[in-house]
Amino acid sequence: MKSLLHITNGDGFTSRLQSLQLKGDIITWREMLCEGKTLCSVGSESFWKTRFEFLNKNYKISKSWFVEKTLKEYRSLCNHKQQDHIVLWFEYDLFCQINMLAVLSWLKTHRRHAEISLVCSGNEDETEKLYGLNELSDEKLLSLYEKRTVLSQDDIEYADYIWQLYCSDNPIRLENQIANNDFQFQYLSDALKTHLRRFPTIKNGLNELENHVLEVAATMKPKSKEELMKELVTNQGFYGFGDTQYERIVTTLKPLFRSFDPVKLTKKGMEVLNEETNYYSQIRDNHMYLGGSLKYNFLYNTETNRILKL
Repeated sequence: MKSLLHITNGDGFTSRLQSLQLKGDIITWREMLCEGKTLCSVGSESFWKTRFEFLNKNYKISKSWFVEKTLKEYRSLCNHKQQDHIVLWFEYDLFCQINMLAVLSWLKTHRRHAEISLVCSGNEDETEKLYGLNELSDEKLLSLYEKRTVLSQDDIEYADYIWQLYCSDNPIRLENQIANNDFQFQYLSDALKTHLRRFPTIKNGLNELENHVLEVAATMKPKSKEELMKELVTNQGFYGFGDTQYERIVTTLKPLFRSFDPVKLTKKGMEVLNEETNYYSQIRDNHMYLGGSLKYNFLYNTETNRILKL
């Protein structure tokens, strides 16, 4: 019998997986590498130092929490050297897909001889809806597990290559790669396109998500900040973000809001939303990274769906 290790996308699903009582140990990948600066060398000292600095500055994550939650679990992964079959459990969205690439990059270097397979939820029925793992029944999860995709060495090399591009200082290389390839990973292409739309648009200096926040505020007229947050988390396409990420976005846009109870934009907020004024110079942050690239060194052209270097 092969020895087995499961790597999951988060604590919520880890407890669910435990209840399915499949064979093998479970490691939780506790990171959100879609946010903040990333380095190619997953797991290196400089990698974790860079990650802690970002999480501490932007999300007030303490060193003790980071060591206890993220590093301890990572060390546990390092200590699982005997398993010759590793199963990854991830979802269709940007949040999960970037973490998945990083894990595959690490496995390529540190677990060269293990058989690696992937369970990835998303399009699970006739509808347009995309499903997270926790939204599926036990039967459905077991069925996905039985039909999991065994990744070839080429698949793993490819995922590692895309991770290197994500960590590079120029997203145009990543954009060119999306255009040129048939992906072996069903949801990766959409997730990467979503990533590129996080660079500021030419028209008003806000990215897709920031524009979406203003749009929801203006059209749905939420009665409170809670209502605004709920709507953002519920209808977000391929992002897969949680409350904390939206809280951070709303905070950066705060000068464009007149009030949050009820939610109302300022006159300037409406002008930015209607692309009558450009907010780039006010929102620009020279220390903000998306992967390896500085967010405000590039612009996204919504008409051609292409990235431009400033």
